This record gives sequence, structure tokens and C-alpha cells, in this order.
Amino acid sequence: MDGTSRDKKDTPHRSDDAPPDPVVVPSVVRTQLLELSARVLGAWEPSSVPVPLRRVRTFAPRRRAVSGAVPLWQALETSASFRHAVAAAWSAAHPREARSLRPDGVTSTGGDVATASVASGADESTEVAPEAAGGTGPAGAPGTPDDSLDEVTTSAGEVPVRDEGSAVGQGEAEAERAASGLVDLAVGAFLLRPDGWEDHLVRAASALEAQAEAQHRAQEAERAAGERDRAVAELAAAQEAAAADRAALDEARAEIATLKKQERKLRSDADRARAEARAALAEAAARTEAAEALAARAADERREASVALDRAHAARDEARTLTHTGAELANARARLLLETVVDAAVGLRRELGIPPTTLRPADTVAPADGGSVPGAPDRTRPGSRGRTGDDPALLDDVLAVPQMHLIVDGYNVTKTGFGALTLAQQRRRLVDGLVRVASRTGAEVTCCFDGQDLGHLPPASTRGVRVLFTSGEIADHLIRRLVAAEPEGRPVAVVTSDREVADDVQAMGAVAIGSPALVARLARL
Repeated sequence: MDGTSRDKKDTPHRSDDAPPDPVVVPSVVRTQLLELSARVLGAWEPSSVPVPLRRVRTFAPRRRAVSGAVPLWQALETSASFRHAVAAAWSAAHPREARSLRPDGVTSTGGDVATASVASGADESTEVAPEAAGGTGPAGAPGTPDDSLDEVTTSAGEVPVRDEGSAVGQGEAEAERAASGLVDLAVGAFLLRPDGWEDHLVRAASALEAQAEAQHRAQEAERAAGERDRAVAELAAAQEAAAADRAALDEARAEIATLKKQERKLRSDADRARAEARAALAEAAARTEAAEALAARAADERREASVALDRAHAARDEARTLTHTGAELANARARLLLETVVDAAVGLRRELGIPPTTLRPADTVAPADGGSVPGAPDRTRPGSRGRTGDDPALLDDVLAVPQMHLIVDGYNVTKTGFGALTLAQQRRRLVDGLVRVASRTGAEVTCCFDGQDLGHLPPASTRGVRVLFTSGEIADHLIRRLVAAEPEGRPVAVVTSDREVADDVQAMGAVAIGSPALVARLARL
């Protein structure tokens, strides 16, 4: 402190260094002044702070320059002590610039007071660093203040014209360095108030305008370069598109030529097709007339055929009537003759007086003692109606004949149907089946087996089935003698698969049926 009263020192007054007229301060210079003032204010003793700034001092360091901008700026303009304190802080951070502005080394009348105030607040002096004080760097940085003046300006507010061939980026960097140096000098000139300090503000403003203009020119140049590149790319794309269009045009012309050739060919084909169509139409018309004539003739023939058909229907109905009448007449005649024959047979039986008998021709055939088989008479009997000997339907037809005598080759049938059983089981199963056949059809059934010493058994012992056992002969010989014993005209059927026996009995007039037919019939029972 220089011993001056604080009330007298902080009282706003117009100093000799204050500008007589308001000076336009560039916004960048103003911002740096406010930031430096905010930092210096924080380093002051609370008792030395002017009254208008005491509340601002309580703000946070970052808030002082923004929220306290108005009182800080008023203090810089009206309070010489505060301005001298800020100038002392700036001079400490920028000694070369301070010496260039005040060659005599005197910063201000209150410089000692400001320096003492800053020193007393050493705990916050780190905030007033060269960078934070708004400078561009320490002493010895590129370009001294005088050099900056000579390099950046040739006269007050006049920016030198650079070589047009220099790079835009280099010019922008040089303009930025020059403007930064002028801004630092303007800040120091505003605080130290040397003679002609307003010119420094004007130069700083001009330098900032030049920097803005250089940036604008750089942006414009960059934009122009981009537009040029886009234009070049668009030109190249347009050239490629034009080349593609020319190729497409050539291809289209070739295609048009091909289409014209095809058109001429199609026209020729169309003319030929029209000629052929006319010829076909004429031919179709002729065929239509012929078809109409044929249709008319067919209609006449159909009418004639319809008349003939009606006549044929009438004739058919008449023939049906006559046929039905003739059939009824034939049936009446047959029935009359049959009744006559039956009545004659009854009368003959009554006249002859033949008593009833249970004796059958087969009962008279006994097993032979040996020797030759008597010859069979030369007789023939009806055939099998076109059926094979193994057809079960043939056996059904034979059993439906009245007074049928069925002779069975026993072991030939059992060996065919159930040969896995014992001989006794085979005989029992076959005889039981033949009993059921005899009971359902009413036929006389005789079954012959080989090799029994018991000989001939009576029919009553097997419930309607005569069972014979050979003695001294085989069953084949017994079967032949049974067929030979039957009177001529009696229906006889032999069931065997022995071809020799079948041929012999057929020669004697019997019907030969294979053993599988009887086995199938027994399986259905």
C-alpha cells in the first residue's frame, strides 16, 4: 500500500489517463480483461476490494468474469487503483509487451500498491498465470511487440497484402498469430494507458477483422475447392453417363434395325398367312356345304332308321309274346308227359307188386379174396359240364343230383387233406365229414379204406355212411367193383386223385372228382 486512503482510492473519478471519449473495445479484448480482472480480484485483500466488487469477489473464479462482468468493467474504466492492480498482474505475465508500451519501466502511479496487493494474495496468485492472464506465451515467444507492430500493420488499422500464391492455411495461421499479438498489446494498452493507447485497440480490432476475413476466405476457398471437386466428379459422372448413353443409343439403333428386319419378315409372314387363311376359308366353306348335305342325308336316314326301329320293336314285342306263349306251352307239355311217366311208374310198381327194400347194389359188393377184377361193362355217363375234376363246384353239382351214389377213396382223400394225423384220426375225421354231407344232401355215400381184416361193416354203424375195408385187395379194385355193381342209369361219382382209377370209372360211366374238391367241401362244413 502507498498509504492512500481506501475511500479516496476507491472513489470513482476521472483520471488523466481515462479516454476523453468512449472507446470501442473489441469483444476479445474485453473478454480477456474481464477474465484477468476476475482473477486479480480473487487475489486482493478483502479490505482493499472496492465496494462495488465486494459481492463479485465472493463468486467462484469461473463465475466472476460472467456474472460480475458489468461491475468489473465499470471498475476497470472508473477505478484507477483496480485498473493499476490488473495492469501490474498483466505486466508480470507479459514483461516484453509491458516494456514496449512503457519504455521507461513505469507502469502506473499505483503500480506499487497493486503489486503489493497481488503479492499479499500469494495463495491465489497461481490463478494469474501467463496463460490465464490472457497472453499468448512467455517472453521470447515468436514475434516481439515491436516486431508484431511492424509485421502485422504498416499503418494504423491497415493489414498487409500477402502473396496470393501462399497457402491458405499458412496465411490463416500468420493472421491468427498477428491478431493474438495485437490483442495482447491492446489489453496492456487499455490497462497501462500509454500515449496513443487507443490506436492499439483500433489495430487489434482491425487485426481481428482481418483474421475473421481470412477465416472467411479460407472457408470460402475450402467450399470452392469442395464444389470444384464435386463439379469435377459430376463432370466425370456426366461423361460416363454420356458414354453409356451413346453406347445405349448405338445398341438401340442396332435393335431398331433388327426390329425393322423382323417387322418386314412378320409382314411377309402375315401376307402369306392371310392368303393361306383365305384358301382355308374357301376350303372350309366347301367342306361345310358337303357336311350340310351329309347332315341332311343323315337326317333322312335317321328318320328311316327310326321307322325301322319302331317296326323292329313291334316285331320284338310280338316275338316275346310268342316266345312266352311257346315256353308256357312247352312247359305244359313237359309237365304233362312227366306226370304221365310218374303215373305210369306208380301203376307199374302197383301192378308188379314190388315190396319196399333197403338193399342197395353196393351192399352186394363184398371184398374179394384175391385174383382178378371182373371186367366193367362198356357204359358211358354224363360228363362234368366243362368243370375240372378238382373244382368244388363240380362236387356241389353232383350231390344235387337225386339218388346220387358218392364213392370215396378214403386214404387218397385223407392223405391229401390232413396227412399229418394218424390213420385212425384220418379215418375218423373223414367219416364224420361224410356223415354231415350225407345228412345235408341225402346222397348215398360209400367210403373205401385199404387193409382192414374186419372186412365189410354194415351201413347203420356209421350213421348213413357205408364204410368198407378191403381184404386181400386194394381199395382201387373195390371202387371199380362198386361202380360196376350199379345199374345202368344210376348216377355215380367217385372221389379220388388216382389217375388210373379215375380213367377206369369214367370209362364205366361214373363221374371222377379230385380229392381236393371234397377236402374243400368238408372245410366249409
